[in-house]
Amino acid sequence: MAGKIDARLAELGIALPTPPAPVASYIPFVVTGKLVFVSGQIPFVDGKVAFTGKCGAGTSLEQAVASARACFINILAQLKVACGGDLDRIARLVMLRGFVACTPDFTDHPKVINGASDLAGQVFGEAGRHARAAVGVPSLPADSTTEIEAIAELS
Repeated sequence: MAGKIDARLAELGIALPTPPAPVASYIPFVVTGKLVFVSGQIPFVDGKVAFTGKCGAGTSLEQAVASARACFINILAQLKVACGGDLDRIARLVMLRGFVACTPDFTDHPKVINGASDLAGQVFGEAGRHARAAVGVPSLPADSTTEIEAIAELS
């Protein structure tokens, strides 16, 4: 039987992908105590980086927001594995750290990472409210537009 979070994902039309494999020397998540630390996720969709380029240099705000949303869907996929397949074990999303590839004059990093934060709220409700950082960087792996890492608390 699907849990509450799986049902919510279905309502939102989101099917979680197979979690992306690490692209370097790290593991996708670490569970320690009641916390799950999810390594940075880039916007893989159907096995490919779906959003590339820099904000302020050809990538629109709307594309960047969609990129952040795709990163969060990959975070959810990693969390599902970390929770033994039961996302209802997530007591709350504690923190998101978002990175936005951009030009030096781009300043809408928070709006970009809202693509992930807003989806977190839609999926987890009040438990999806989290602390956050939104940082601009000159480049990201595979020329991805965004990368997001997460910390979640297990029940």
